[in-house]
Amino acid sequence: MKACMIAYAFYDSDNRVRRYAECLAARGDVVDAIALRGNGQAKESRLKGVTVSRIQARTRNEKGPFSYLFRLLAFFIRSTVVLTLRHLSEPYDVIHVHSVPDFQVFCTLIPRLLGARVILDLHDIVPEFYASKFGVDDQCFVFRALLRVEKMSTRFADHVIISNDLWRGKLVQRSVPAAKCSSIINYPDPGIFHTRERRNLGSGFVICYPGTLNHHQGVDLAVRAMADLRDSEAKLLVVGDGPDRAALIALATQLGVNDRVFFLGTVPLEEVARIMSAVDLGIVPKRADGFGNEAFSTKILEFMACGVPVLAARTKIDTHYFNDELVQFFEPGDVQDLAARIRELTASPRRCAYLRRQSLQFVAGNNWGVRKSEYLELVDHLVSSSGCLTQGA
Repeated sequence: MKACMIAYAFYDSDNRVRRYAECLAARGDVVDAIALRGNGQAKESRLKGVTVSRIQARTRNEKGPFSYLFRLLAFFIRSTVVLTLRHLSEPYDVIHVHSVPDFQVFCTLIPRLLGARVILDLHDIVPEFYASKFGVDDQCFVFRALLRVEKMSTRFADHVIISNDLWRGKLVQRSVPAAKCSSIINYPDPGIFHTRERRNLGSGFVICYPGTLNHHQGVDLAVRAMADLRDSEAKLLVVGDGPDRAALIALATQLGVNDRVFFLGTVPLEEVARIMSAVDLGIVPKRADGFGNEAFSTKILEFMACGVPVLAARTKIDTHYFNDELVQFFEPGDVQDLAARIRELTASPRRCAYLRRQSLQFVAGNNWGVRKSEYLELVDHLVSSSGCLTQGA
């Protein structure tokens, strides 16, 4: 079988896209990926059996919705041309398109007309994501237009994958038949996220946030909490990049905690896992706004797989999947409660050890190695029902 992943994302650091691609490649399928290019990256390379084409450079410095949309449209046009030419030369059996944006799925128009099966994978539910990112409400014209695009995109795809059960319920209610929609959460890859011999990251109690630096992720709350913990040994590592990076660095300087808060920038996924496995506490400080309250964070399961206890905001989505036996919760948006829970965990090795044991038991049955069969069965069903398979694949 021949497959292609398409994502307006940096393939090397996007765990969800890589999991799908690498599990197909590992069983012998031919897999390509079309993605963005970061600073210093090659336009094309091989990574764990996947041929990665990075067709457009991107810096996360969008100042507003129009600059963001312009880059999405540029990638859409480029990916349409690249995909169509490749399909005409050597046809794909299945094309797995990752959103954001939803309309990216239409880059598969010609291959789909020629027999390729198309999966649309909604990493985020776009209308709510847009509202959170740009501060608009659900009655504005753009929000309603995005709902329309969502309906058109999901109807065009042969199957839709959504990244958590709460969003699947919402999507089925408004855009797509239940039989055509599956929920696959961001399970950690045990080949990348697992327990390791502890590395020395310096003295003190080391806390880590790994991920995109957006407002709804609440990283500024963690920085503010560090100012309340001046008398403790706590330190915060922030791994990742995003539109709020400069503001977060300025905030750390303003609060006088830049000697306790360290911004590591974007690093390869494997190095992220090594850093995560070496810290004392993982933190997921999301805000409980409309989007953040329902967006599942893969970081929780990844920390669990690394044997690291987790402190997370008590959001609707995280209490849906986890409880107080697995995660230490704090009240969303409450800096003082966040600081208090950090202080408690710093002083309680027993509680940390208990969370670590419980988490490792939980993630033993909830990781990509165990759950990837759901995806492989879906792909095989779609391809077999199409009645055509690439010769020799």
